[in-house]
Amino acid sequence: MRFFKSPEMVTPEKALPGRGTEMPVPALHETLGTPLNGPTPEGFATAYFGLGCFWGAERLFFETPGVFTSAVGYQGGFTENPTYQEVCSGMTGHAEVVKVVFDPSKVSFAQLLSVFFEGHDPTQGYGQGNDVGTQYRSAIYTTSPEQERMAHEAKNAYDEQLKLRGLGPITTEIAPAGPFYYAEDYHQQYLVKVPNGYCGLGGTGVSCPVGLFNQA
Repeated sequence: MRFFKSPEMVTPEKALPGRGTEMPVPALHETLGTPLNGPTPEGFATAYFGLGCFWGAERLFFETPGVFTSAVGYQGGFTENPTYQEVCSGMTGHAEVVKVVFDPSKVSFAQLLSVFFEGHDPTQGYGQGNDVGTQYRSAIYTTSPEQERMAHEAKNAYDEQLKLRGLGPITTEIAPAGPFYYAEDYHQQYLVKVPNGYCGLGGTGVSCPVGLFNQA
């Protein structure tokens, strides 16, 4: 139980201004060997997921067959090209997010939603495990109306499963994707570079019923 004041989302007026300079990132993915920042092969799709500290979250996705590339960054807030320190201050409004580029012929968006929901506890509001702050919120930022529809259906279906276990309600934010700002070089594929590094993710142990919302 938390005995301190819960974090609050910063308002646009009070958010840090950021900067016009983009964060330099490596050309290639540490594990997959694919471009971190495009180009994206024709027919592939992109989605964005926030599920707490992005170090462990990214590993969940780049280990999923059918994922072409992944990167970590900041999204959903107000500050342009923020730094990690600025995001952790709670004054940007951004969440720590994983950008996932995938081949729909090998892995469906519905399957990625299962990886997302089962990979963390989506009921914790502004935090995940011992990590507390608006940057650790659960979020899905979609790139098409179809993704948005499926995300809501998955959320509703998983919420029902959690209720059966006495858990919930789900607090996952679902919204169309705004600008994605790449995180610093050392954050990209962090747990590949630092195999024993921190990973605060922990799921609920409840399976996400992918079949209930995997409809075209």
